[in-house]
Amino acid sequence: MEKVKKKKVPHTLVILMIIILCAVVLTWIIPAGAYERIENAKGVKVIDPESFNYIEKSPVNPLKIFNISLEGFKDTATLIFVILFSGASFNVITMSGALQSLIGAVSKKTKSKEYLFIPILTLIFGLICTTQGVNTFIGFAPIMVMIALAMGFDSIIGASIILLGGAVGFSTGTLNVNTTIVAQEIAGLAPYSGLSYRVVCFIVFYIVTNLYLVKYALKIKKKPELSPMYELDKLRVKDVDSHDEFNAPMDARKWAVIISLFAALGIIVYGGVKLKWKLEETAVVFIWLSIVAGFAAGFTPSQIAKYFVEGAKKMIGAALIIGLARTVSGVLDAGKIMDTSIHAMSSWLNFFPQILKGPVMFIVNIIVNMFITSGSGQAAAIMPIFAPLADTIGLTRQTAVLAFNFGDGFCNYILPTSTALMGILGATDIPYDKWMIFMGKLFGIWIIVGSIMMIGAQVINF
Repeated sequence: MEKVKKKKVPHTLVILMIIILCAVVLTWIIPAGAYERIENAKGVKVIDPESFNYIEKSPVNPLKIFNISLEGFKDTATLIFVILFSGASFNVITMSGALQSLIGAVSKKTKSKEYLFIPILTLIFGLICTTQGVNTFIGFAPIMVMIALAMGFDSIIGASIILLGGAVGFSTGTLNVNTTIVAQEIAGLAPYSGLSYRVVCFIVFYIVTNLYLVKYALKIKKKPELSPMYELDKLRVKDVDSHDEFNAPMDARKWAVIISLFAALGIIVYGGVKLKWKLEETAVVFIWLSIVAGFAAGFTPSQIAKYFVEGAKKMIGAALIIGLARTVSGVLDAGKIMDTSIHAMSSWLNFFPQILKGPVMFIVNIIVNMFITSGSGQAAAIMPIFAPLADTIGLTRQTAVLAFNFGDGFCNYILPTSTALMGILGATDIPYDKWMIFMGKLFGIWIIVGSIMMIGAQVINF
């Protein structure tokens, strides 16, 4: 498989360090304040909206930043282990070639059947990205473009199958340990709680996205010159046969690997919903998945260990981001301005009608994502504020997590700072401006659909 140089993480780390320094400065400027916390019927401590009062200032000494940072890493240790082990297990599965063969088999079966080819492949990437980031599949992008071109589509369809299929799975937050579980842990919610409505969101966004994609694909197949990539695509080689990984047949070992993946996801959901598992148990399942999938693929113990470590290394950046992002809330807490910020935001949000507060929270998360593109980093930075904010404006914390999911996720497919987007566009030689000609309208549709789903969450008291 073609290797692609990925955009690196330091950009986000630098932004987080700047935000931390800004937070320190704010502790010297903003008045300190505090809400009283009360325990609700579910045993979760929530803000009493009527209890805010100003208290004595407590500015943070800049020399204490790293002390607070270490506390942030300690507090998020379990989250970090889950992310490291999930990346490790998925690397073992990728190295088995099972996913590549599955995608190749689906492509051959659905050739010349656009109404099947696009939805089936986007469903595969969507389901996998309920637990993984879309940037995991940057290396798959060139072959998907070649398959799309061979079927009479353009390169945008090839990239979209991965990007937009993955977007639906990642952004609706059904099972994602990097976003939903991080956010729920911070919000004091049970892991994987609210799964049923997130599944509904997945289905709605999946249908809307595929209707858009299939309509575009049929239009391009009928009149190729309508594609923004028409001139560039004429220069590409339309040859899929040279990609042996995707032409390799599915055998018993590869099916066993795929089954082990979905079995592990099922166990995690069952454990979280029925057995009240915490993140420690989820991390253990990913370790077992690595072992079971590795032996199913025919790997030796040494090979499993090698691929496990390689996969974990890829997630180090995400782990650092989580710890640093938690530092932001640690600084705000130490300076006693966290509650002051919540009070100010709740006052602003209260200008909007109740039914629009969910959509507005969704839009605010889109704006935040322009500065912190890491899902886990944004969860660690924003949820300590948004969870109690939800208490003060009459939303459930589960609704606040959903607003975070939508705002963090869907925005990634228009932002030039997104690793997944720019990595796949770079791998497939699709200029950013050409992508935006295709993507701008769909992003607008996503915002409308997301706002409707947020209103729905409010109506059912999600």
